[in-house]
Amino acid sequence: MTRNIQCLAVDDEPIALEKLQNYITKIPYFDLAATCEDAIEAMKVMNEREIDAIFIDINMPDLNGLDFVESLSKRPLVVFTTAYAQYAVDSYRVAPVDYLLKPFSFADFQRAANRILQQFNMHSSPNSPSAVSNSLYVKVEYKYVRIDLKDIRYIEGMSDYLRIFTTTETKPLITHSTLRQIKEYLSPNFLQVHRSYIVNMEQLKEIQRMRILMDKDTWIPVGDLYKEEFYDYLQSRSIGKKK
Repeated sequence: MTRNIQCLAVDDEPIALEKLQNYITKIPYFDLAATCEDAIEAMKVMNEREIDAIFIDINMPDLNGLDFVESLSKRPLVVFTTAYAQYAVDSYRVAPVDYLLKPFSFADFQRAANRILQQFNMHSSPNSPSAVSNSLYVKVEYKYVRIDLKDIRYIEGMSDYLRIFTTTETKPLITHSTLRQIKEYLSPNFLQVHRSYIVNMEQLKEIQRMRILMDKDTWIPVGDLYKEEFYDYLQSRSIGKKK
């Protein structure tokens, strides 16, 4: 990263806005560009200066945060903040980096900040494959096969080889690579959940007792080393009573 990430905080509640301001200034790679009490004010700021990331409340008068983000032709990295869990599902139609349910702690905020940093570095690097493409070219035997990232269901690592399971192929694609190498090419919705598996979280069917159901015949375990990150991801994108 060659410069700090320029952040905009938007919330119509003064106490919540002050909290965002305080948290942003505690992150060493963040600069607080401005604070705004509504989306109209935020629109003026974004017309005047470049904003890399925006922390924005969804439930605001006149123009809510979700509609505001959807209206932007050039979207910054987005973290939604709200006290209403029912907005979580709707918010993912604009692919936010994270979703913070109020009241959130600094630890919650820091996890979102780390995700912003990861995506910012990915998109600002001219050599980053994820910055310019939503697909991969995978060498299979003597040819290269193009795969859309959205079509990857999960990836299984086997020493120096990978088996890539997709929605478009009946058999897995086998290539000479490792999970560590392919992770550099994947978007944030891919999580390593086990030393041998990376899962596209947008392709799974359900989760039971830290096991992931991909289809009726395929269960993937969540390894002990990956449970915390997996749980954080799940909690930030789930609604309903948490036990």
